[in-house]
Amino acid sequence: MARPNDEVEALLQEYADLIAITGGDAFKARAYEKAARAIGGYPADISHLDAEGLREIPNVGRSIAEKVIEYLRTGTVAVVEERRAGIPAGVRELITIPTLGPKKALRLYEDLHISSVNELTAAIEADALHDLKGFGEKTQENILHGIELMQQAGGRIPLHLALDTAEGIVAELSAVTGCKRCAYAGSLRRMKETVGDIDVLVAAKRSAPFMDALAALPVTAEVIAHGPKKTSIRTTKGVQVDLRVLPPDSWGAGLQYFTGSKAHNIRTRTIAVRQGLKLSEYGLFEVDSGESVASRSEEEVYARLGLPWIPPTLREDRGEIDAALRGELPEVVTERSIRGDLHTHTDLTDGLAPLESMVAAAAERGYAYYAVTDHAPNLYMQRMTDEKILAQREQLRTLDGAHQGMRLLHGTELNIGPEGDVDWPDDFLAGFDICVAALHSHFDLGRKAMTRRLVRACENPHVNVLGHPTTRLIGKRPGVDADWDEVFAVCARTGTALEINAQPDRLDLCDEDILRAKEYGTKFAVDTDAHSVLHLAHLRYGVGTAQRGWLTPDDVINTWPLRRLRQFLRKGRPA
Repeated sequence: MARPNDEVEALLQEYADLIAITGGDAFKARAYEKAARAIGGYPADISHLDAEGLREIPNVGRSIAEKVIEYLRTGTVAVVEERRAGIPAGVRELITIPTLGPKKALRLYEDLHISSVNELTAAIEADALHDLKGFGEKTQENILHGIELMQQAGGRIPLHLALDTAEGIVAELSAVTGCKRCAYAGSLRRMKETVGDIDVLVAAKRSAPFMDALAALPVTAEVIAHGPKKTSIRTTKGVQVDLRVLPPDSWGAGLQYFTGSKAHNIRTRTIAVRQGLKLSEYGLFEVDSGESVASRSEEEVYARLGLPWIPPTLREDRGEIDAALRGELPEVVTERSIRGDLHTHTDLTDGLAPLESMVAAAAERGYAYYAVTDHAPNLYMQRMTDEKILAQREQLRTLDGAHQGMRLLHGTELNIGPEGDVDWPDDFLAGFDICVAALHSHFDLGRKAMTRRLVRACENPHVNVLGHPTTRLIGKRPGVDADWDEVFAVCARTGTALEINAQPDRLDLCDEDILRAKEYGTKFAVDTDAHSVLHLAHLRYGVGTAQRGWLTPDDVINTWPLRRLRQFLRKGRPA
């Protein structure tokens, strides 16, 4: 279920966009953006805070605190409603297009009276934007690609939002009398990066109490269908949830049936048929006698088919059945495998929490080691200096080992320039324990130039991890165009790990890229890129993505003991 913090974050971000659309003070818009991020990343529930408590959150001043209190009390904010009323809904729709900012949306409306995505598409196709300043051919191509991204996303839900909803509903239904088991299934259990709808299963002797309970939940906005075998609702956030209640003895078969992709299930049913069996959500049955031969657990069902249990994240018919039959199914990486986080930020740059808070929170997660990697000076808005980063290093050294023996690594997130250069000279970079390098600008370079840029960065002897490699933002920004096979090969050759960035709007690399990169023998780092204490928990999304890419602990450098990790980070340099 959405936290009040998340709702207020969305509201303040919308207000910042509305200010920008109407040509308001850019500084004011930026202030609301910063406050939105700070509230979204604040660990405590803000609904329990008064105005004074809210003002203790970084970037939340008196005026913003008053608006937050107004929203928490009434569900609306008067000035936001006024701004909304002054802007056509179509213009607000336009700014949801990836790559199209508020100012361009307003210009389209004022100059050409364009107020919908369909009108904008038609105008570009009719070459009606050719005389409009700032809308050259490349910009129009980017806008069309952004529209395509938005349409592909359609009504699909980001993984983290779907999980929040599903886990809340599972908790509610698990408390209903008679519940033996309850879990979510489908593409959500397979940890796909976006989800069409949410499947929830309950094992119980009677279905009616659970169907009624789902329909009556506060999160339920609409009951789409209500029956003894299946109930479907739409939540207040527009997410469809389908509930099925199974007999307890059918739990394993039902979970297997409603988890696997369609292609995976076809493969398992085909194996069943060859053995004279029939597989359904109720069990595995002998065709001739109708006798049930397996149903209570997934392990039992798979074993009767001659297969080991297959992790849900692998059930996509991408070779997992054949690997299982050969006894070559990978022991995929798990959250328990991860010994530390190698890409995190503090409030020294764009993080929300001080160094001490981030370190303490990492220690609570049981990590053996933890890296702090604030931004370097070439990302100018972060105002990093040599003096600041060296002072942080001293502070880090005093904390090293002070939290449950957790070792601290001092690192930085370097900015990869257009030519593949990075911040700071070699002698300064040599003082860091770990360097993550990432793209933060110039995303529109041609394929050859972008490939050359990434290759040069990976060949730098001080660059250990290529952070969020493609720069994609799911449903908002496509990845950069590069010869990724060449980049993957160079990473393998130079000992540069590819990051699986666990931020749920990134999940970069994606599972398909991981599968390709693994063939070259590359190593990976599953990192959170945490900008707040709460972000450290995003690790689960990165691990799920790594599993979908068939990675084992040996493939992931931050599952390794510290000594082995430090050896890798030297990239062949003398100790």
